Amino acid sequence: MSLPSQQVKLILTYDPPFDEREEYVQFILGRFLPTLEYMGLELCDSWHTAYGSYPLRLTGFLAPDPETLETILLSETFLELEETLKDLVDNYKRRIVPIRTPFPY
Repeated sequence: MSLPSQQVKLILTYDPPFDEREEYVQFILGRFLPTLEYMGLELCDSWHTAYGSYPLRLTGFLAPDPETLETILLSETFLELEETLKDLVDNYKRRIVPIRTPFPY
């Protein structure tokens, strides 16, 4: 009997630009988010850091399982989107974390 695949989260952190804000917003809303959703990732978090020495943006996406996320991350489409995002922002990082299920009551 095999265990069901566990959802994973892709977390992107970065500092958006101050001088080219319009180009950044158009890219995020017009291409980046819609394409990732079309590819099978679900936007689950979007945070702005108001104080402290942390990245200004943290964005999280859910994938149904590690295999699906790996396929997406290795795709030409994602790699092109990621390169464009890296060109528009500073301090870009990504990481993958497992989703922890809540303690059953």
